[in-house]
Amino acid sequence: MTRFTLAVCAAILATSAHAQVTDEDLANDQSDTSQVVTNGMGRDLQRYSPLEILNKDNVKNLVPAWAFSMGGEKQRGQEAQPIVYDGVIYVTGSYSRLFAIDAMTGKEVWQYDARLPEGILPCCDVINRGAAIYGDKIFFGTLDARLVALDRHTGDVVWNKKMEDYKAGYSYTAAPMVVDGKVIVGNSGGEFGVVGAVSAYDAETGDMVWKRPTIEGHMGELNGEPSTMTGEEGKTWPGDMWKTGGGATWLGGSYDAETDTLVFGAGNPAPWNSHLRGAGEPNDDNSGDNLYAASRLGIDPETGEIKWHFQTTPREGWDFDGVNEVVAFTDRDGNKRFGTADRNGFFYVLNREDGAFVSAHPFVKEISWAEGIDENGRPIYNEANRPGNPLAAADGDKGETIFAVPSFLGGKNWMPMSYSQKTGDFYVPSNEWGMDIWNEPISYKKGAAYLGAGFTIKPLFEDYIGSLKALDPMTGEIKWEYKNEAPLWAGVMSTAGGLVFTGTPEGEFLALDDETGEVLWSFQTGSGIVGQPVTWEQDGEQYVSILSGWGGAVPLWGGEVAKKVNYLNQGAMLWTFRLPKQLASVQ
Repeated sequence: MTRFTLAVCAAILATSAHAQVTDEDLANDQSDTSQVVTNGMGRDLQRYSPLEILNKDNVKNLVPAWAFSMGGEKQRGQEAQPIVYDGVIYVTGSYSRLFAIDAMTGKEVWQYDARLPEGILPCCDVINRGAAIYGDKIFFGTLDARLVALDRHTGDVVWNKKMEDYKAGYSYTAAPMVVDGKVIVGNSGGEFGVVGAVSAYDAETGDMVWKRPTIEGHMGELNGEPSTMTGEEGKTWPGDMWKTGGGATWLGGSYDAETDTLVFGAGNPAPWNSHLRGAGEPNDDNSGDNLYAASRLGIDPETGEIKWHFQTTPREGWDFDGVNEVVAFTDRDGNKRFGTADRNGFFYVLNREDGAFVSAHPFVKEISWAEGIDENGRPIYNEANRPGNPLAAADGDKGETIFAVPSFLGGKNWMPMSYSQKTGDFYVPSNEWGMDIWNEPISYKKGAAYLGAGFTIKPLFEDYIGSLKALDPMTGEIKWEYKNEAPLWAGVMSTAGGLVFTGTPEGEFLALDDETGEVLWSFQTGSGIVGQPVTWEQDGEQYVSILSGWGGAVPLWGGEVAKKVNYLNQGAMLWTFRLPKQLASVQ
């Protein structure tokens, strides 16, 4: 259902009727500072802007331009990244809503509200992380696992396609990505025993082009016909557990144009209880690895075939998942690399040609589940820190409880990091916490939670949980650390002006010095920030936008940590800031 403002819509149509987003626009998103047309400010997900109008000297002069309310009764977690094109901001909100907003004035152009059915099963709040734009359409997914294409001028529905069955636990929360006229999506629902997949839809018609399941034994599709099987049925899974094996691709992916490769992460295997999946004990033949869960996958964008895989946590038993974003970059020696900060607490560097392991370094403290990573990229497990097998317990109802670090919400969760071409460092939003975790018996039931585990998250330190870290990907050195009392759950952006932007659950929108971590500017938005900042240039001035609105997984799943942040106010505002021309040179 669409609501639009006639006067504003007419003005936009008059000036932009012929403007269309092209493949070239998507490819050049980082260098074209007048727009933001991809999630990640470039399909490599660097979240870096070459703009330096706004810099360390003048950021103190950054002022609010306008604020747009997305509230009403739907003030839940607002995790989206705005898209900015041709004078309009497109941003998704909680409960599968999409807004078009005039970028100069903050006035609404139109609003689309998905008609969500009863019985949706979102894991971690009713959030949405953004849209994709291509041609004259804007695309986004809904909590009932549908993919919707809207006319970007009017908000009218062009097509609306069912991706998966929400009654079985499927949902969709990620921002889609467009490559060569295809809308590339993942799926959500790993806590319900769904099967992860990456799919491509024709941007013009909405027809599925291909589908690639991420769990061994499942058949792929290409042009409406079966294509090839993912992996080999039963090779790394016991019995028929691969049929409900998890591996949801709930964060979306990146695209490396130089190797023409989509890179997606596949999430936790299902259930969490690793002993049920044959992963509870070491196997010489790695038969308990449960591929391709907890992995990064390189995928051919034309056919959906898997080019390579790298599994960060084989024999996964802590819900460390594997979906965290994979960022393409070139290191200081000229090597073409991928960087990814895993929930398991290690930062990995992979080769961009074939996904081969290069290095791994811890980026959070007191990791307990593994002693390190070996030369092949496999964890050196601390087997005593695996949750116990319920079948070995006296009553068979609950396995041995252990305290594991990091917690299942991860050393880093979904919130995207940034890579700065200026410093060569990554800026990683992380959290220092652990968990009591135990395994329980479980059997699969369609549409029911499929965990087989219980847990309580606990902070490691009294004075902080959140930690924004500047990390050298070549050495693993942490160059500086910004500590925050509450967990960090917002995205990060860096700029050529020497700035690193992020937000806190306490509502502060921050600009930090990229070399020292010093806070140079802050603004209180009135609600916790779990959104993703962007910046662009308009009429010679630099603008910055961020969504404010507390929510997401922490207040729902955070255990003792959730109690520390239950005082925070919810909200739903898109804040946009500008550096006025007359203040750009004022220090």
